[in-house]
Amino acid sequence: MATGYNVNANGIRQHLIHHRGPHGAPQLLLVPGITSPAITWGFVGVELAKRFDVHILDVRGRGLSQAGDLDYTLDAMADDVIALARRMNRPVVLGHSMGARIAVRAAGKSSEPIAGVILVDPPVSGPNRRPYPAQWAWYGDSIRMAEQGCTADDMARFCPSWTEEQRALRAEWLHTCQWGAIRQAFDGFSTDDIHADMARLTLPARLVIAGGATVILPEDADEISRLMPQIEIRRVEGAGHMIPWDDLQGLLDAVLDFSA
Repeated sequence: MATGYNVNANGIRQHLIHHRGPHGAPQLLLVPGITSPAITWGFVGVELAKRFDVHILDVRGRGLSQAGDLDYTLDAMADDVIALARRMNRPVVLGHSMGARIAVRAAGKSSEPIAGVILVDPPVSGPNRRPYPAQWAWYGDSIRMAEQGCTADDMARFCPSWTEEQRALRAEWLHTCQWGAIRQAFDGFSTDDIHADMARLTLPARLVIAGGATVILPEDADEISRLMPQIEIRRVEGAGHMIPWDDLQGLLDAVLDFSA
């Protein structure tokens, strides 16, 4: 059974959802992407809890974590993860998309409380690099629609391949993604240099690539391997950027055997 809880970490209220794993299982702190409240990853958390003790974070400005007039930079979000990891038992940090960038920055800043990182299709954009392939309108327009109230059918034009249940959950929770927080995080995709963080990261690591997307190209994977020689690389062939929504078993096969 999943249970939600709140803690004060890095000076703000952080909300997480706990999917209890087997006795003595390694802890896993799951950091979702830019507009994915923790509850929308519940179907993944249930499966990951067969191997890990799973805690899914509502990133600040999203879901039930503190929002409002806060710092939404990558550094602030990374400091949240560091503070939470220090309260836990050296978790593996699994981040998807923006969450993977957060994991990289957190582990690069303070690796001691983190056992290892699993980076699921992180945007590799940054200063003087090719832009992140997604457009702002996809995020901004859907959030504005959700703020007014919307249905699963309304969400279909943004997520046409998702099931009705998945679209309904997104329609229910997307309004909790504070517009300004999302805008600042999206802009950070072009200004934050996560490759410099990668060069400092010596923890056990795995990169999971969405084989049906263009977020990470072969040359990007090669560069990451040069920066992080210890990294393992797995591909989920045919899956788009939102990997578990396209191929849940593919994601599980790519991450469940990770050990740190």
